[in-house]
Amino acid sequence: MGLFILRRFGVMLLTALCLTFVVFFLTNLYPNLEKLAKTQGNFRMTDAEVTSYLEKNGYLQPMVVKYGEWLGVVPSFRHTNEDGSVQGRCISPGVSPEDAPRFCGVLQGDWGFSTVFKDDVGAIVSTRLSLTGKLMFWVLMLMVPAALIVGVLAGMKEGSKLDRTLSTFSIISTATPEYVSGVILITVFASSVTGLKWFKGTATSAAENATFENFFLPVLTIALYGMGYIARMTRASMTEVMTAQYIRTARLKGVAFSNIVMKHALRNALIAPFTVIMLQFPWLLNGVVIVETLFNYKGFGWTLVQAAGNNDIELLLACSVVAVFVVLVTQLISDIGYVFLNPRIRIS
Repeated sequence: MGLFILRRFGVMLLTALCLTFVVFFLTNLYPNLEKLAKTQGNFRMTDAEVTSYLEKNGYLQPMVVKYGEWLGVVPSFRHTNEDGSVQGRCISPGVSPEDAPRFCGVLQGDWGFSTVFKDDVGAIVSTRLSLTGKLMFWVLMLMVPAALIVGVLAGMKEGSKLDRTLSTFSIISTATPEYVSGVILITVFASSVTGLKWFKGTATSAAENATFENFFLPVLTIALYGMGYIARMTRASMTEVMTAQYIRTARLKGVAFSNIVMKHALRNALIAPFTVIMLQFPWLLNGVVIVETLFNYKGFGWTLVQAAGNNDIELLLACSVVAVFVVLVTQLISDIGYVFLNPRIRIS
């Protein structure tokens, strides 16, 4: 097990380096850098002025060197101005170049400065990530138990009326995009169209003080979309397990049906849904962009949209690193969980 986890960590590190370099390369293409220069200066800058700005800030260095600086494994770029002052990534206002560190990248905890929010990128990401984490927690609390119950009930008796009803509900919920279900829920329960103003709060206020009125609709919108997929996987796995030979043997021995489901079928039936549940974490982190934008909930997804739309390179890179990290960690947990759910699975 230890060797397996060590190998997976090595693969995770290599994958993270490759993915972050691809994102770094795309965000540092010249058209993006030119747009950044004009955004920080003015849109009437000449080509020579753009080149001068990019050169002073180290954007015209080789791509590999800039990536190394961003990681913190290559000394930071420094530029001496005509007046003798020195500027660079590691040189903060009020700090002399001699006292400034030479390495200041991701490995040193320096994520850069946001050109849109005018704040430290690390502080922005941690704040927005905590808000999305709160949203993810309540979505999982609603989505996972409800989906497992629906899937198990549908799979216990394949072909029954209950199975057809729950399967239809699962398909409809999965086939309905969040922006459709979100608009429907807002129209029905939070607008004057129907007169049912049950949810009068806004998701923006939920960032400071989450209540049932201002937080339930975005949670329900996300949970409905993910619930159907987990329920269908659980139903398919439960149906397969219920037709296994050892289940038939237990029935012939007179074991109560509830004991068959809880003690024999459920654990084996949860192996496939466990993977699906773990895959919900990266989806919840990045896939809630539509819901957070629709309800104006300023979490991680909303921040990612703002960074991409406003060409905020440092913030966009930080969001990408967090997203890659979450995907890789959840995949590792999923693989380890396989072993605990089914000891017959061997790690080769």
